[in-house]
Amino acid sequence: MRTIVVVSRPSDWPLEIPGVEVVRARDYLTDPAWVAERGVRMFNLTRSYRYQSEGYYVSLLAAARRHRPFPDLMTILDMKSRSLVRNVDDELDDLIQKSLQDIRSERFELSVYFGNNLAKRHQRLARSLFARFPAPLFRAVFQGGERWHLTSLAPIALREVPKSHWEALQEAAVEHFARRRYRTRSRKESRYDLAILHDPEEELAPSDPKALERFRTAAESVGFGVEMITRDDFGRLGEFDALFIRETTAINHHTFRFAHRAEAEGLVVIDDPQSILRCTNKVYQTEALALAGVAVPKTWITDRVDADEVAERIGFPCVLKLPDSAFSQGVVKCADAAELEEVGARILGQTELLLVQEFTPSEFDWRVGVFAGEVLYVCRYLMARGHWQIVKKNDSGGFRYGRTEPVDPAEAPAAVLKAALRAAVTIGDGLYGVDLKQFGRRVVVIEVNDNPNIDAGCEDALLKQELYRRIMAGMLARVEQKKGVGR
Repeated sequence: MRTIVVVSRPSDWPLEIPGVEVVRARDYLTDPAWVAERGVRMFNLTRSYRYQSEGYYVSLLAAARRHRPFPDLMTILDMKSRSLVRNVDDELDDLIQKSLQDIRSERFELSVYFGNNLAKRHQRLARSLFARFPAPLFRAVFQGGERWHLTSLAPIALREVPKSHWEALQEAAVEHFARRRYRTRSRKESRYDLAILHDPEEELAPSDPKALERFRTAAESVGFGVEMITRDDFGRLGEFDALFIRETTAINHHTFRFAHRAEAEGLVVIDDPQSILRCTNKVYQTEALALAGVAVPKTWITDRVDADEVAERIGFPCVLKLPDSAFSQGVVKCADAAELEEVGARILGQTELLLVQEFTPSEFDWRVGVFAGEVLYVCRYLMARGHWQIVKKNDSGGFRYGRTEPVDPAEAPAAVLKAALRAAVTIGDGLYGVDLKQFGRRVVVIEVNDNPNIDAGCEDALLKQELYRRIMAGMLARVEQKKGVGR
């Protein structure tokens, strides 16, 4: 892929970086040759990104030409949005407070050059801002007081960079362009590019390293170029055609920002933001499933702890759930009224609503993997030994799991498969893991999970590599449909 830097004047770019071409903005905007050019990564380092300025049109037309602009137009507009800039998430806010805690002035400016800052103590903050607002050069302004607040972000023109910073800028630029993703590829280039978002440090990751490698192999076999990305690669989403999330999702979390941004940029996304939103909140799920006629355990959604009403509606023991609980975490069994009041008060300190659900003990949960409205795999998830859930947290902080037993879908109870498909379709047409319990002829859906576990030797035990291929082939078909291939 061809890498170019677009500048207002050639003299604005004094750096020498192998494999990077410098193009005058006026030429990029008006030369017909650039309209026909394909496979271009374009770095916009013009003097201004102001609305309808030269720089604005450089990124706008790059998108129209299916080049890959950096920054893209969405980032340019995001940086101008005061509400978006100031509404930082808890994670970034904590990093701001930690990084700036020793600053004594009431105002602080942080210059970010290709994701780097001259002061190493602010490097994590610079990288985090760069991930959220991916632009080559920008300045972040913070206002102090009882707490530090991010008040504005603005691009820095090359000519505004102090001479004392040129050496650092040169190092940052060389490092940035030297990364593998900017090197020229062979002519046997893949048709489309897929990013797989993962966290190598995640303890309860939805896929183990062996499964991730199988996803990569499957994706390449159907025609994707594949890159494993992490949370630090937020600014690169525009380089890809599809995003596959293999990291536990949550709303107030970078996984949701990735999904939302990728969808806005026209990528095919699994898990899509609607699925994340619907699956990560059990209040939504309970009501949506009930309205769709899907059987669920007896449930009471409440904003208070009332032992008498729980006894009448649900009975004891019962299960209390945080609305955003996931994979057995945030789910507590209460044996009696005293335990209910203690646990309920703790949960209501974190959320306005909680779920009280009937306790439905069983030796195992059915897990039905569903993709695009079709059954992909079926497993029995056995409870962790001596526990009522499939995962038990040890006193040491580790986790103990129950066994996973693969089941041929043809041999699974028809009522279980029917309920799973109906529940999944209620959420969307993505990739889901539906948990169910069966008591004789009664089948209830416990929950629908986005980002379901797919681990080597577990969920893939029967289909082997074919399971991964089906998912990747499905993603490829969606990319081709979005791009109008075959019409």
